[in-house]
Amino acid sequence: MKNMLDLVVTENSRLSPDYCLIKLAVANNSPLPEMFPGQFVEVRVDGSPSTYLRRPISVNFVDKVKNELWLLVQAIGEGTRKMCEYKKGDTMNLLLPLGNSFSIPAENTAQKLLLIGGGVGTAPMLYLGACLKEKGFSPAFLLGSRSRKDLLQLDDFARYGEVYCTTEDGSFGEKGYVTDHSVLKNIRFSSIYTCGPKPMMEAVARYASEHGINCEVSLENMMACGFGVCLCCVEKTREGNVCVCTEGPVFNMEKLTWIN
Repeated sequence: MKNMLDLVVTENSRLSPDYCLIKLAVANNSPLPEMFPGQFVEVRVDGSPSTYLRRPISVNFVDKVKNELWLLVQAIGEGTRKMCEYKKGDTMNLLLPLGNSFSIPAENTAQKLLLIGGGVGTAPMLYLGACLKEKGFSPAFLLGSRSRKDLLQLDDFARYGEVYCTTEDGSFGEKGYVTDHSVLKNIRFSSIYTCGPKPMMEAVARYASEHGINCEVSLENMMACGFGVCLCCVEKTREGNVCVCTEGPVFNMEKLTWIN
């Protein structure tokens, strides 16, 4: 069920020059709507005259104790830059929760699950890892970025599982792309979940296909409306063209046309 809510900023932290972490709560302390890992929200950006459309942001984490929603925002345009300027006590209007979610496996906690995130695509991996941990799994995270300054929330990820990292410049973890990391050679994973730049996800999907591993991907197509009206986010699948905001953003790789 979609909700349009005014949420109050409880904290806005700059994690790096390009990223901020916004924590939000309902003003009257009412419970947040139930949200699942992989879903997203559409944010109305107030105070930005040229930002007419809402901005889609992944659910980064839901703190059920504090009744807070976390949004990891990359400041890459006027709308997201304005969001990173919001202060404690400011109000943000959100449409939520939107889209489908990652699949939680049946209760076989011996399964080895790998969560791969690149850039701001690491955002949904944190909440997914927390939900998997809650179900008794021990997920592993493989996080990739250009350099150390772009690797975010490492302490938060470490609360839920083993964390492996790659950086393109070799400033942290193993040098290279996520598909180059030695963990993929040393451990046989049962399932892979991934979100990030499309070339990265396509490479992860190819690796999973070649090794017979189930793989779910979260697409980052532009989603201006969030409910299938604007058609900005159409993606070609084996079953025809679909709106990512309503049929996704999470897809099993077998439904996409990436793998021959």
